[in-house]
Amino acid sequence: MTVKSSSTWRNWAGNVAARPARVVAPSSAAELAAAVKSAAGAGLRVKAVGTGHSFTAAAATDGLSIRPDRLVGIHAIDRAAGTVTVASGTPLRRLNQTLAAHGLSLTNMGDIMEQTVAGATSTGTHGTGRDSGSTAAQIQGLELVTADGSVLNCSREENPEIFAAARLGLGALGVITAITFAVEPEFLLTAREEPMSFDRVTADFDQLVAENEHFEFYWFPHTGNCNTKRNNRSAGPAAPVGRVSGWIEDELMSNGLFQTVCALGRAAPATIPGIAKVSSRALSARTYTDIPYKVFTSPRRVRFLEMEYALPRAAAVEALRELKSMVERSAFRVSFPVEVRTAPADDVCLSTASGRDTAYIAVHMYRGTPHEAYFSAAEQIMTAHGGRPHWGKLHSRDADYLAGVYPRFGEFTALRDRLDPQRLFANDYLRRVLGD
Repeated sequence: MTVKSSSTWRNWAGNVAARPARVVAPSSAAELAAAVKSAAGAGLRVKAVGTGHSFTAAAATDGLSIRPDRLVGIHAIDRAAGTVTVASGTPLRRLNQTLAAHGLSLTNMGDIMEQTVAGATSTGTHGTGRDSGSTAAQIQGLELVTADGSVLNCSREENPEIFAAARLGLGALGVITAITFAVEPEFLLTAREEPMSFDRVTADFDQLVAENEHFEFYWFPHTGNCNTKRNNRSAGPAAPVGRVSGWIEDELMSNGLFQTVCALGRAAPATIPGIAKVSSRALSARTYTDIPYKVFTSPRRVRFLEMEYALPRAAAVEALRELKSMVERSAFRVSFPVEVRTAPADDVCLSTASGRDTAYIAVHMYRGTPHEAYFSAAEQIMTAHGGRPHWGKLHSRDADYLAGVYPRFGEFTALRDRLDPQRLFANDYLRRVLGD
């Protein structure tokens, strides 16, 4: 096991920092279990970190920090069972590329590939889908190191009550060392990106969700303009985005130019509405066909802060209209688009889609721009509709509120009491959202 020198850890957005007393990078479940036991004996709390793409302090600790660097790689691919087992610290990018090399794919995924598989699933990373759910909902099994150093295999057949909770466990039940995902033979997706008015996309929202396997859209605050994306399976042939046009759209426009626009907006907020009107009208339609991870994901280099709420799907349009009205009558200047996605109900205890068909509304602010008042106003709208905050994104909710919007919240906390009665895996964030 590699023992690293302790230094200040920061998340991707730069809004969370921690200085752990110890840092280790185990290469196996046995090494990790030994590190957990040692920390417990020394009175240190334990948290595992991924690549820091959470905006919350879910992974922060002043005790033992477990780094993912050496818990990487594919353990097994079982074509007959339709599964892949992967070490928990493996980045999603590496998983997707390895699966593609074997002619396989996840059914659905989020829009970036920088997270580790355990970090993504433990905080509820999701994409958008009419029938296919979050990354955690695709888990078929996992290996978990608990507070007493035990190594548990969990699935629907083995330790099923732990499996139901630990697929999205916030690091509160133990440290995941391996995950088995459902996979399928690689397929093609055709992506159709198209500008659409806010009024049309909200009026046709239910139809657009019903007619497409994966539908999402972005609304540009201070305008009545949106950009929609519909992803559906295709018989082919593949027709990827061209190298030059892809660079222009995804790197120059969506990252380079957008970074400049955001920086200008931060320095001169009064320019934001005008820039938004011009830039949103400059959007053009495009269609392309490629393997799943090249369609679902895209580069995100402009750093920001984000809050996202999961609402009952039937409440999404009303909440979004309220959000638009709130922005229009306020003094807020918002340079980042608002993102809307969907997911079907699932059976994961703390999944934001647990037990209900869901729509997600995400608000963002460029890093370094005051965000608190805007996020607070948006949060009031979301909570009025029974919204559930994304576990890895900024919010102000606590255990009292969350117990009221998650039917299986008590089941999760009871399991936590059993597996970690001394709260070895606790930190300030978990105390707020789960209670003592």
